[in-house]
This record gives sequence, structure tokens and C-alpha cells, in this order.
Amino acid sequence: MAKHLVLVGGGHAHMVTLVNINAFVGKGYRVTVIGPSEHHYYSGMGPGMLGGTYSPSDIRFATKHVVEKQGCVFLLGKAVRVRPDERLIELESGETVRYDVVSFNAGSYVPRLNLSEVTENIYPVKPIEKLMEAQARIKELASQKSITIGIIGGGPSSVEIAGNIWQLTSEYGVNQPRVKIFSGSRMMANYPEGVRARIEKSLKSHGVEIYTNGFVQTIDPDGINLESGERYDLDLIFLAIGVKPNAIFERSGIPTGPDGGMLVNAYLQSTAYPEMFGGGDCIYFQDQPLDKVGVYAVRQNPVLYNNLFAALEEKPFQVFSPGGDYLLIFNMGGGKGVLRKKWLTFGGRLAFIIKNYIDRKFMKKFQAIE
Repeated sequence: MAKHLVLVGGGHAHMVTLVNINAFVGKGYRVTVIGPSEHHYYSGMGPGMLGGTYSPSDIRFATKHVVEKQGCVFLLGKAVRVRPDERLIELESGETVRYDVVSFNAGSYVPRLNLSEVTENIYPVKPIEKLMEAQARIKELASQKSITIGIIGGGPSSVEIAGNIWQLTSEYGVNQPRVKIFSGSRMMANYPEGVRARIEKSLKSHGVEIYTNGFVQTIDPDGINLESGERYDLDLIFLAIGVKPNAIFERSGIPTGPDGGMLVNAYLQSTAYPEMFGGGDCIYFQDQPLDKVGVYAVRQNPVLYNNLFAALEEKPFQVFSPGGDYLLIFNMGGGKGVLRKKWLTFGGRLAFIIKNYIDRKFMKKFQAIE
């Protein structure tokens, strides 16, 4: 029987492979793609979708369509466990899929903190589909009354969500909500002062309130409690407290890094199972811990594509190099952004124009095959 390649997830690191699945088919290999959704949403454009700059179709890749168009199998489902000694993937449905070579681009999730059982009006920033639900809920509530929205977290997702809530409600013509960011001890703590200052100035110009008076201890549908005992009543809550790699590897006894991501070597290959590869947020790169940013997944694309072929054909692998400094642009809403690249930092409309151009170009490149 022909060797079987299985891709778990249709994210950024698998894009080149997905677009070129027919190359594997042409060599006589079987290919199956497992995904929790028929589409993959580009997280870098998620806040812009929340704010109304983009429609859902602008920021998604039709994974199922592209896979089936090339004569391969798409399985709608969630992979929950790996039995590496048997080379089996277990799905949430109970179904199993056998592989000869497997690659994971299974993404990450936002930790739930100490949530109550009721999670109405509480929205994690991932998966991106949650932002579509949040957009509808903001419009609904803000059309009825004045509301207060809380965002928990002090990183890039938090500030982009805040700016785009302001854009959404400004353009939609409803009651302008109070937006409060609870950033722990410091907003954008891991970024240079020039970036932080421009972001804070942008947020404050939109009336966003920034709280640095402590960390959140508990969350319920009506508000939050800080470790200090302070209570804040909220109508909607966004969770933007960073991400953790998919838990499938820890659950399966596969070696992981400190954050729970699959431990991979310079070939993006599991350090324990040579037939297992991965990219994006779900891995921990052994040689150099990587930030959870999309640029690394994009850089991993051609290496994964090459090495999956090499694994099937027993040929030499290509080494992944993370590369140097990368461009960062934050979408602050209202058609403005903040850009940083090495020594260069600036904010305003030009920053957003550059981000919009890069993001749309990226999407068009991979949507073209649809």
C-alpha cells in the first residue's frame, strides 16, 4: 500500500504543503488532512475582521476545498491524542487515522484562567471564529445600552482588540463602550519603550483605559476580580493572555519543551519520533526558543514541505534557520498602526497601509488555488 502522509491542522506552516499536495499524489503517496474547521483563518488579520476592516472571507483559506480539489482526503474533526508506537492519530469522534509520516500545525489556545462554569459573554481571541461571535454580540449589546468591555492581557492581541473595538463601534454608530485593558503590571512589557509609548498614546486617544494595578484572579460572566481583591463589573470580556501550544503532545507522552510544544530538532522533526514533524505555535524549537508569531510559521513552510517529501522518500533533510529580526506591525484600529523593524519605529496611517498590503498579498497568494 502507498505511504500515507497525514497533516494535522491547516495553519500557516502547512500552507506550501497544502497548495502542493498534488506533488505528493503525483509520486503515489496518499494524503489526509485533519482539521477542526473547513477553513483556516489568518490570525494576523483577526482583529481587523473584528473591527470591520475585513470580512471573514478576506482572512480565510478554504482548506477542505483545496485538499479535495487535489484528490486527497479532508477529515473534519479534532485530533486529541497520538499513539506514536502504533503510528495512529485519535480523533475526538473516536475514529483513528494511521500514518507513515505526520506533520502537526495544530496551533495554540488561550488558557481559561479561573473561569466560572458559565462562559457567556467571555471570548478568547483564539480560535479566530470567536471574534466573529464577539463582533455580533458587541453590536447587539451596544445598540441597546452603554456597555463596558474588559480585555485581560497586556500583549499585542490585547491592544489590537481594543483598537478595533473602538473602530467597530465608531463606524457602526452605536453607544461607544468603555474599554478597559487589565494588563497585569505593565502594558507591552516585552517591547521597546518607543513601541509601548506609541501604542499607549493611540489607545488613550480612543478613550481606552489601561489598568496596571495587578493580575486577574477570577473571571465570571459579569466581571473580574484582581488578586488584590478589587472587583470590576464588565458586560463583555476578552481573554488575550497569550497562548499555549495544543495539549495533544503532553497528552500523548511525546517529548515537549517547557511550554508544552512538541520538541523538534533543526529539521522540524520530533526529537523522539523521526516520522513526526511540526511547525507554528504547537512546536518548541530545540535550538532556539521562538516567539509565538506568524513569521516563523511562514519561514517554516518550505522546510516542512521539503522534509515531508524527504521523510517519505528517505532522502536528506533541510535545516530550518529562524532567520534574523522580523517586521512587527500592530493594527491599532481606525486605519492606523504601529511599526517596528530593528531600529525603526513609527506609528500612523503608513504603518497600517504597509500591514494591510503585506497581509492581503499573503492571503491572495494562498487563496489563488481555490
